[in-house]
Amino acid sequence: MSDRHEHAHHHGHGHRHAHDHPDVRPHGHPHPHSPAGLRHRLSHLLKPHSHETADKLDSALESSARGMRALWVSLAVLGITALAQALVVVVSGSVALLGDTVHNTADALTAVPLGIAFVLGRRAATRRFTYGYGRAEDLAGIVIVLTIAASAAFAAWTAVDRLLDPRPVQQIPAVAVAALVGFAGNEWVARYRIRVGRAIGSAALVADGLHARTDGFTSLAVLVSAGGAALGWQLADPIVGLAITAAIALVLRDAAREVFRRVMDAVDPALVDRAERALREVAGVREVGELRMRWIGHRLRAEVAVVVDGEATVRQAHAIAVDAEHALLHAVPRLTAALVHADPAPVPGEADPHLALAHHSAA
Repeated sequence: MSDRHEHAHHHGHGHRHAHDHPDVRPHGHPHPHSPAGLRHRLSHLLKPHSHETADKLDSALESSARGMRALWVSLAVLGITALAQALVVVVSGSVALLGDTVHNTADALTAVPLGIAFVLGRRAATRRFTYGYGRAEDLAGIVIVLTIAASAAFAAWTAVDRLLDPRPVQQIPAVAVAALVGFAGNEWVARYRIRVGRAIGSAALVADGLHARTDGFTSLAVLVSAGGAALGWQLADPIVGLAITAAIALVLRDAAREVFRRVMDAVDPALVDRAERALREVAGVREVGELRMRWIGHRLRAEVAVVVDGEATVRQAHAIAVDAEHALLHAVPRLTAALVHADPAPVPGEADPHLALAHHSAA
């Protein structure tokens, strides 16, 4: 009989009260005597926790669908906004508005790589891609960062060119109206993308929302350009264009940092603390050993070693591992699977059961 146990499977649920909401507490079930509690108990009886892959995919597919919807809606809004601004750029010659329009267009086009990533993320895991295709979101995030960088470079080049060769801005009232339209469209898209991105755990979508928010504020900066031009100050337009470039650089820094952390498997330390607290409350868990978590797309996976009674049978250790995974799934938002390894509690004089593996991890 082995005194070590490994438990790993994809865990799906017929309900999402504890897995999709970031503020749920471990095992935060409704009170059994309330109507919600009765519905919850009936749902457990009629559709219990399932370990089937198809059930596990339901939540991921729903998240991807929400992400896709957010992308296409925001693409339409930003596309209309950029088109309206582009028409004003043609008649006004405003370089500040041109930079804002280019940035809005780039922001709208970032929906393409994200959309491809969400579609890929729906594909089931294969023997080659055993974790699935969720990492495509991280690649899309890199594309978004590069797009932001390219728009910053173009805005800077245009502004410097106009600074060296000043030209008057025409149709100043139209420029002001276009600036307000740009702000309204971008702020709406920013709120929508950030809300959905945080709800489904997509760092790329949140980064895209932050990008749109900065676009909104740079649109307001165009108002300053229009005001300066109205007062006869020709340099106001290219100077505001440079200010817009600086704002784009700031959002580039924030987006790059967020995407870099996701690519490097960074997670919020608060999630790790939350997972450890939940594991320590599981009956039979004496100690929590190594705990690792990583994002794959907008879903989380975890690996953890727990210490159990060394005299426990394989079945008992398995039951503890199941309870530990169950506790994690309830405690950690957007966690879809956990690999739980049970180690026997050490006894004085007993050799480390992992000693045979030491030379493999030395390098």
